[in-house]
Amino acid sequence: MPSARLPRRRGGALSVLFLALLSLVTATTTAPPATAEAPGRPVVDTDRGQVRGRAHGTYDTFEGIPFAAPPTGPLRWRPPAPVRRWQGVRDAGAPGASCPQLPALGPGKMSGSEDCLSLNLTRPAERGRGRPVMVWLHGGGFIQGTGRDYAAQRLAVGGGAVVVTVNYRLGVLGFFGHPGLDAPALGIADQQAALRWVRANAARFGGDPGNVTLFGESAGALSTCAQLTSPSARGLFHRAVIQSGSCMTVVPKNAGDPGSAAFHPWTPRERTRAAGAEAARALGCGRGARALRCLRALPVEKLVTPELTEEFAAVPYGDALLPRRPDRALESGRFHRVPVIQGANLDEMRSLLAQALVDHPIPDGRAYRARLGATFGASAAAVERRYPVGKYPTPALAWATLLTDRVWICPTQRGNRALAAHVPTYGYEFADRNAPVFGGFPPPAPGFPYGAAHGFELPYLFDLPTVTPFTAPQRELSERMTGYWTRFARTGDPNEPGAPRWPAFRGGAPLVQYLAPGTGGIRPGNAGAAHGCAFWDRLRV
Repeated sequence: MPSARLPRRRGGALSVLFLALLSLVTATTTAPPATAEAPGRPVVDTDRGQVRGRAHGTYDTFEGIPFAAPPTGPLRWRPPAPVRRWQGVRDAGAPGASCPQLPALGPGKMSGSEDCLSLNLTRPAERGRGRPVMVWLHGGGFIQGTGRDYAAQRLAVGGGAVVVTVNYRLGVLGFFGHPGLDAPALGIADQQAALRWVRANAARFGGDPGNVTLFGESAGALSTCAQLTSPSARGLFHRAVIQSGSCMTVVPKNAGDPGSAAFHPWTPRERTRAAGAEAARALGCGRGARALRCLRALPVEKLVTPELTEEFAAVPYGDALLPRRPDRALESGRFHRVPVIQGANLDEMRSLLAQALVDHPIPDGRAYRARLGATFGASAAAVERRYPVGKYPTPALAWATLLTDRVWICPTQRGNRALAAHVPTYGYEFADRNAPVFGGFPPPAPGFPYGAAHGFELPYLFDLPTVTPFTAPQRELSERMTGYWTRFARTGDPNEPGAPRWPAFRGGAPLVQYLAPGTGGIRPGNAGAAHGCAFWDRLRV
């Protein structure tokens, strides 16, 4: 995977910039159906027609199944439409195309296809009924990523779950607005269409449509939180897991490169529509009803540009899909009453800052104080007292630590308090500072180890490539995390016999479960106290 970067663009602050886990697959949802029976190719009859997957011994996969019509031509920027039935047996032996996106790092051509609204399903090979269903929403800052990157056999085989990974529209194609366009946040609407597919088809694959867990990381976590507050998602899922992406997440200005803008994942619908009107004029499409006809006729490469990707990287609210800003909806108790796991990683910001610090280092205390002043203004002195540079091995680690607390850990704690007032809530902190580095990351810079960085918990749940293999204690942690996640999917409580007890998060005793390898690595603790969250709650900068 490429190295992580926190770029200047508005949407980049939450991008999981280690997305090239596997080669891109260019199969489309219009591939001709397969008709002949084949050994090792299980067939399931869905509500749209039959699909043929692949058997892998202990598990089966069904990939590239369309859950909505291709959002192309006149369907561009329209809510997901139903898929037409097909004749014969459709091949589901390879993933569909990713949704259009630019490279995670540096210049480069767009990849993917607008015909991308497909999902992938993994189930245990042993036939069964009523298995818990887990629906995964990928990260990538709402501008990158694909469901195909997350091989889910560990959750299926080890946890007995049916796991679905989903593509949804990204960037300008998924979060565009225009005065002439009466459409919601289409990427969020796509996720709901996938959940409706699950409701209609889960039982055909051995799953229980009445026991669906929605889970995701980074932008996928923010998406999960948005779905918790969306009235139209009611009844589509019954539990939720939010990994490194609380509804309360906001990245302050200058967090990455000096001069980088603040990132807010939620934006008013009217702001998005005004930006869309300006984009139409810049693209030569003018104003009014003609503008949308012109925009829909443009080649997709004219739309998926760095400028428009930057502009449309936040989720609009203020319509029937998301009537309220999700963080405010959560704080006011306006969300679906389902059990929730929510957590963050001990060193979130390190992977996001690593490349930015190569270009813009923080070599000494003077540079550190300059960053504090540019980001926190009049509160900089208070932040420096809480995070004195001499307390840390390097100024860069001081900066990464305070941003981890400010951007990730403490907003997650606030979100847990809001959730726990109404539903069973379980908090966690992934804390393996020796977690294997993703394949493709450069070696960590001297004095700036990745630690338990953003996304580094993912190989403990999915089969993802890493530079080094797990140690024996890390394999045990992976098995335990898989057990916690799938037990929660099955029952709404992650606790299982023989596992360290995971206490529920409560306002009076806000304990989370620390997840680290080795003896005593899995234990409850007060993350809010450890990360100075009372300080950040008072400061609110």
